[in-house]
Formats: sequence, C-alpha cells, structure tokens
Amino acid sequence: MDTRPGWVWILLLLDFDSIVPVPARVRPAWVGVPEIPGDVRPSLCLLLSRKDRAMRKRPARRPGRGFTLIELLVVIAIIAVLIALLLPAVQAAREAARRAQCTNNLKQLGLGFQNYISTNDCVPPSMPVATYSGGTVSYQGVWESWSPHSMMLPFLEQQPLYNSLNFSLAPDGSVSSAGFYGGEAQWTGVTTRVKAFLCPSSVPPSVQDYFGKGGVNNNQYAGNNYFACAGSGLDPDAANDPADNNGLMFWIGTAVKPVTLAGITDGTSNTIAFGEWKMGDFNTAKASPQDIMHYQQLPPGSNWGSPLLNMPFGAQGFRQWLQGCAAMYLTSADGKSEMNTLNHSQIGRDWHQGEMSTTLGNALLPPNSPYPNCSGASYVGAGLDGDAPGMFTFSSYHPGGANAAFADGSVHFLKNSTSMLVIWQLGSRAQGEVISADSY
Repeated sequence: MDTRPGWVWILLLLDFDSIVPVPARVRPAWVGVPEIPGDVRPSLCLLLSRKDRAMRKRPARRPGRGFTLIELLVVIAIIAVLIALLLPAVQAAREAARRAQCTNNLKQLGLGFQNYISTNDCVPPSMPVATYSGGTVSYQGVWESWSPHSMMLPFLEQQPLYNSLNFSLAPDGSVSSAGFYGGEAQWTGVTTRVKAFLCPSSVPPSVQDYFGKGGVNNNQYAGNNYFACAGSGLDPDAANDPADNNGLMFWIGTAVKPVTLAGITDGTSNTIAFGEWKMGDFNTAKASPQDIMHYQQLPPGSNWGSPLLNMPFGAQGFRQWLQGCAAMYLTSADGKSEMNTLNHSQIGRDWHQGEMSTTLGNALLPPNSPYPNCSGASYVGAGLDGDAPGMFTFSSYHPGGANAAFADGSVHFLKNSTSMLVIWQLGSRAQGEVISADSY
C-alpha cells in the first residue's frame, strides 16, 4: 500500500462507506490515488469510520466560572455612576413637583384674597380685638390681633375651622390674663394645620409646647409659609395714619380703615399680596438663615411711625441698619450665651396671630439674601413680640428664588437676582412706580 502523505489526506476527506470502486482504466489521472487492495480496504474504512464518528461527537462543556474581584468592582462602579447621574434628576423632579404645589397654594391664597375683597370691599387686615367695658369700646394691641389668614378662611374652603374660632377673643395668651385672651381657650382651632398655608418644601414646626399643654393636635404650632405683605417698610402699625404703612395688609388699629381696591393705584398686577418665607427651626442655639436677630434699634434718624421706615425714602438709613444687624448675626453665631436672647427662630410659627414674623412680613430684600431677619424691638427677652418695626422678608427652599402672589390673584417666581429697588416697588401699593415685567 502506498503510504504517501497525499494518500492519507485523501482518505481523511473521503467517506469510504459511500465509495463506489472505479476501474483503474477509467480513473482520471489527476486523482493520484492508487487502487486500494481488497484486503486492506475494509479495515481502513472501519478505522476511518470510527475516527469520523469520534470527530463528530460534541466536545464536552467546560465547567462555568464565577466573577473575579476586578469584574465585580467594575460592575459596582458602573452602578454607582448610574445612580449618581440619576439621583439629581429624581430630586429635581421632586422639587419641581413641590414648587408646583407651592405655586398652587399661593394661587389659592390669591383667589381667596380676591373673593374676600369682592365680599367685603376691602383687603383682609390684621384685625384688632374689641372689648367693651362700661359702654366704652376699646381695641387691643397688635399682638392681640387676628391675622389676614384667619379672616380669609371661609374663602379657602375652611368654613368649619373659621366657625370654630371666637373672634371676640384675642388669638394669643391665656384666659386668665386680663380676661379677654383666647388662645388657650380655642387652641384646637389655632393649632390646626392648614395645607394652603404650608409649602411642601418646608418642614412644619416640630415644637410641641403650645401654651405648655398636651393632648390636642400633638400640642403643635400650626406653621405658616406665606406672609401677608405689609409693604416695603419696616412698620406694621398704621394705627394713626395710613401713610405709616405703604403695603396692603397691616394692623389697622382704631383710626385706619383697611385698604380698598381703589387705594391700590400702582395696580393689582404690580403689588404683592402674599410672599413666601422659610419657617424657623425653633433652635435658638443655632444661627439659621431664616432666624430673627433682636437688633434692638431702628434705622438712624427714624422712629415708630416715621416715613423713613418706608422704602425708598429711608433707603440710606435702612442700609446702615441692615449692616449692623448682619454684624450681630455673625458675632452671635459662635454660641455665646446671649444667643438665646438675641436670636429668635419662630418665624412663621402660626397662621392666626396678626403680627410681624408670624403672618405679616415685608418686601425689603430679594429672596434668600445673605442677611438675617431683624427686629427693632428695644427690649430683650426670651420671646419676641411682632408688634415692633423690623424686617421679615422673602426666603424659600426653592432653588433660585421664592414665590409671591400678587393682588390680582396671579403668582410669580421672584428670582434671587431681583434688584432691591424692584422688590420695594412691588411691595408698595400707591407710590407711582413703573415696573417692567422682565425686571423680576
């Protein structure tokens, strides 16, 4: 048998079970394969047939292997990067939803404001409580006044809550004090949280010490994120002269009537009715941006009822006063012992009391300014009464600015970059300013 290499390769490629013998005389010369002897062919075909069947068998599978440490770390890193990219988008979407809800709350306040005017022919004031003694009517002071928010409750779908309040009693204080305080007598109503007064981006007050009592509404402060704008001035009191205050809602006292639509000569679309602020954290040992510094003095050259408390007439003294208050904020933030008496953190504490820092505020600075809120009250104590002139202005947890409801019922977002002069113009009702729509 010829065992040349060509012969071996030809045999490997042929299936001898199907070969038909070809006579040598008719076999092409180029095939080059010699005739296989009869005694060799069967054994060779058997050998190749077995080899062919073995080659056709499926190879055995290799056993699987696990992840290496490097592969696992790479996968974890990729997942972490994806989460880092996704979380800000999720948080931004949630904040957008909260801001939309906040805008809706102020829209409800704006509509309630308009409905109140339609019914009463005036804006809702900070309403003093009248008492009767010996046939004589007398009115209590600012901190015994009901807020514009409480006056508007029936127009905010809160008629049952409105009916539960006794407006012949002062909204704060105890029953035994002078006989006419009613806060303790009706704290079920005044500690009820109203959704329309709370921004979802802000945290409601967690303090549980309303009058030191327990068992009712968790003894909580109700909270309020939307102040009624008393104007672009520091004085909330217009008890003797409406010129003392250039805004819409303030304490009217006994001699001043509430503002009417005819009195808003700057236009309802150019005058702020309600603004947004952050509620206090009630931690007097920590300085927070929304805290109130007890500065104990008014701007240079001004006093209670002075026209220099209104902007822009008192702008020069106001700027000096602002710097002094900010300096006190910086020196008091280091944990000194006077922190508990000079720093107050109850802004937006409730919605029922008609005084500055609780329901009344002013348009003096752009939203989220670096300056703290400031009180000009001369006395120093553990608490803070809002019957003194001061600055309690815009702030929010929304990036870039804060919401405000205008007197026409519209809601606008005031940017942090809005100029101070524009804020003053938007806060006043009748100073004749011309305001461009793209200035805020």
